[in-house]
Amino acid sequence: MSAAAIPPVAVYGLSTEGYRIASSIAVKGAKVSLIDESLRNAITLKADIARTYPDVGSLVEDEPLLGLEPMDVAVSAASYVFFAPRIRKVGTEVKADVSAKFKDAVKAMKKGSSLVYMLPTGVGGNSENIALVEHVTGMEVDKDISYYYMPASKVAAGTENLVGSVRSKQDATLAKMLADYDGKRRVGFIDTASAELSHVIRTLSHYSGMASILEVCKKAADGGVPADELAHGTFSELFIDDVTSGLYDLRVIGSSLDGAGPLMYLVNGSIRGIEGYVKHLIDQVRATLKKRDLKASRTKVAIAWTMDPHEMRGDKMELLSALETKVRDYIGDVERHQGPTFDLYHTDKTTVVIACSKADFEKVSSKNAQSDDLIVIKANPMCETVQG
Repeated sequence: MSAAAIPPVAVYGLSTEGYRIASSIAVKGAKVSLIDESLRNAITLKADIARTYPDVGSLVEDEPLLGLEPMDVAVSAASYVFFAPRIRKVGTEVKADVSAKFKDAVKAMKKGSSLVYMLPTGVGGNSENIALVEHVTGMEVDKDISYYYMPASKVAAGTENLVGSVRSKQDATLAKMLADYDGKRRVGFIDTASAELSHVIRTLSHYSGMASILEVCKKAADGGVPADELAHGTFSELFIDDVTSGLYDLRVIGSSLDGAGPLMYLVNGSIRGIEGYVKHLIDQVRATLKKRDLKASRTKVAIAWTMDPHEMRGDKMELLSALETKVRDYIGDVERHQGPTFDLYHTDKTTVVIACSKADFEKVSSKNAQSDDLIVIKANPMCETVQG
């Protein structure tokens, strides 16, 4: 697709997912406006900038001189608007936060343009979105404006991006723009309702399985089953960071369902299993201290959990704060470690490190982290103690 044939694009959201799709389109020669929703302005993302900065974190950190324009100007000039905001509200405030940003993103859209919604909606959410677009813009979807649903997700979905559209409408231009996006080679268009249910199935299949592993392994720990006998293969490599990636999606699915039923039980059970793991992890920290005859006042806890501060979903950050608070209720000396290296200040206390991802565990296990006064607990289903 030649540069001249690529229509202008606006991406609403200075998020990891937003930047990924913005940069993949920019390198193809399109005029791409990347909107910082907090400042309500748009930066012009050119191909050379997209090639220079591999992710939004490096772009934000370096602060290169880029062209700026008002958000509404960028949206009104765009033929395609991608909605990929950072969501940091939790609980009952999430829906209102998403709705406010969605209205902000679409109000300046022009007739003949297309909207690509990249957050998960749950069941029936796209119908609500379409009604909101028509209310805010005064235009009719599938007549004056096009609507597409493509939830960005870490759940593996083969080598094809499935895009939901009204009446399975095909869009060759969008398909070419999305080609090779996120490592996938093909783009397939299906009905929005089918796309919703497809995402629900993938999410529940993936994360309910993880939640089941956590629950079974908790029973094993309570029954005294040795961690080294049960924790092997995928069990050993499954960290809390992996499990909590889909909490936002699970909660959205749950909030979109009416009444009680097997599907609601499955969703809520998965959420409770994941959230309940935090309490189990703290119980294992206490058990480790008791086993080694260590006093809480003579112990420091370091939570090693490096996460992407720019990703759309904010559930991991919420869970990290909850973990830190609950640990501090028991052990007052708690610190976070989220950088590329793991460096501890010298102290006369015994340090318990909770490694919350495979990458963090590898950092903690490096030579400069070895110490006789260091106990490392892997935040995996069996809470393995692997050092000390």
